[in-house]
Amino acid sequence: MISGPARGRRRRATLLRALLPCLALIALDAPPAQAQTVTSDLFRPERDGFVRPQDSPLRRVADKTGDSTGDPANPDAGLRDKDKPAPSRIGQVPTYGLPAANGASATGFDSLNRTRKKPALYPGQPKPKPAAGPGSPAPAASSALPITNGRIRLSIPPSETANKTPIPPAMAGTVAGQPARTRLKVDDDPFGVVGDYAGSFLIKSAVEFSGGYDTNPGRTFVPKGSPLYVVAPEFLAVSNWERHALVADLRGSFTGYGNTFPPPTDGTISSAPTDLDRPDFTGHIDGRLDVSRDTRLMGEVRLRVSTDNPGSPNIQAGLAKYPIYTTLGGTFGIDQSFNRLDVAAGGTIDRTVYANSKLTDGEVTTNDDRNFNEYGGVGRVSYDLLPGVKPFGEIEGDSRVHDLQFDRNGYQRDSSGGYVRAGTSLEFTRLLTGEISLGYAARNYVDPRLNRLQGLLVGSSLTWSATPLTTARFYSTTSIDETTVPGVSGVLTHTYTFEVDHDFRRWLTAIGKFTYGTYDYQGDGRSDKTYSIEGDLVYKMTRNLWLKGTLRRDILDSNAPLSSSASTVVMLGVRLQN
Repeated sequence: MISGPARGRRRRATLLRALLPCLALIALDAPPAQAQTVTSDLFRPERDGFVRPQDSPLRRVADKTGDSTGDPANPDAGLRDKDKPAPSRIGQVPTYGLPAANGASATGFDSLNRTRKKPALYPGQPKPKPAAGPGSPAPAASSALPITNGRIRLSIPPSETANKTPIPPAMAGTVAGQPARTRLKVDDDPFGVVGDYAGSFLIKSAVEFSGGYDTNPGRTFVPKGSPLYVVAPEFLAVSNWERHALVADLRGSFTGYGNTFPPPTDGTISSAPTDLDRPDFTGHIDGRLDVSRDTRLMGEVRLRVSTDNPGSPNIQAGLAKYPIYTTLGGTFGIDQSFNRLDVAAGGTIDRTVYANSKLTDGEVTTNDDRNFNEYGGVGRVSYDLLPGVKPFGEIEGDSRVHDLQFDRNGYQRDSSGGYVRAGTSLEFTRLLTGEISLGYAARNYVDPRLNRLQGLLVGSSLTWSATPLTTARFYSTTSIDETTVPGVSGVLTHTYTFEVDHDFRRWLTAIGKFTYGTYDYQGDGRSDKTYSIEGDLVYKMTRNLWLKGTLRRDILDSNAPLSSSASTVVMLGVRLQN
């Protein structure tokens, strides 16, 4: 018996003896060996007397690089000269077998995010040629001259890219296989403030510096002018939470005058202070706590710092400067939704304190009789009747309790009152938005000598987008204000403002404003009317820098003797915002 390894060696020996005659025939038929000659290109030596066939791979490479004429009669015509270096391949993008994202599927998206969809071809229609991409051979240039109307045109028109700054292909979107660039959203307000994020809060801030001249800053019957300056900062912070909300809106200003107004020397008492500088601040912080989808807890904290208006009868005679008053308060309540019905109720509390008055003779008088606390409650019911139309009804009641039972003239100023009103919110295709309401307000006083204060309540805040460049706004407010005039219960104040904004350019805006107000001093028969006409021109240099010019005319028409006044204000300022 022959073992396994011996059997394998015997089979390999038999196969070798069968292949020896074939190998001998191949060796006899092969051409004799030739020597190689070293050329200037040390990396590509050639054999002596060797001629490349016309269809060899080297010949095809020479044809692509332009070294061959393709003449079959002279096979060596396109070969590179031995003494010349090989052509550089720097900048030549190689072409590989299959283009990018080449697949058999006809639907979906390929690796370059392009939609794969084979075109529907009718029978006999040739297939469209693929778009040229990187590495594709450039089309051969034609030597024929352009012909127009049967004549040879010697001049060649400039290309589309002539006199244009070249941009990278990636930005131009001309790279083969590159997905289409997403179009940016049009900025409706390219010069509006953008703000910065601090955590989850969007913060916007601004400050205005203005200077100008006021022909009658004290709003006296005999005008006395003075230069003035105004510094007005603003701050707005809005939360960006999925639930709950918090908004802080703080706005203030300080108006200073370059001149002082000394008291008259003829013995009369001036109705305006000698120092007319005065601050003005309005701020509130609103919060919402979402207990559930339909239940929300609401809260507001507010602060108001200001002085009596110039020309008001509440201003004491012989003042050195305006006394400042501060009102601090809040509203806290709940808002409940029942499908389309919404019910809200809350309580209010406010505290108003006046600073002491400083007279021109150095004496200081107290204003404690003007300090009071106000407690009240408010309820509101609204129904979502139609998209954009939500009628509502509101009722409010409050009581005012002064620190002193009797004021400086011996009157008891404690009172109770409230209002009731009905209206609706509007939103018609975003052209007309806002709220409008009508109602009735009344207040009764503890002192029987003070009559009941009552009147029509008008409230509105409407915005009408007349055109993309023109916007009209209408505001109206009604309030019942305290007074120190003897025998007068209070002041029923109505204010109406109409404003139109027009954009001549995105960076140039004109604003026209007209304000009309009435002051009814019930119990005295005094009635004041105010008119204010204002024109502003705003030049928006950048998002962060605006220039503003203002021209305003204020008129106070009163039936009380020597109480009417008129003033013209001219200001030029700059606004910095972020």
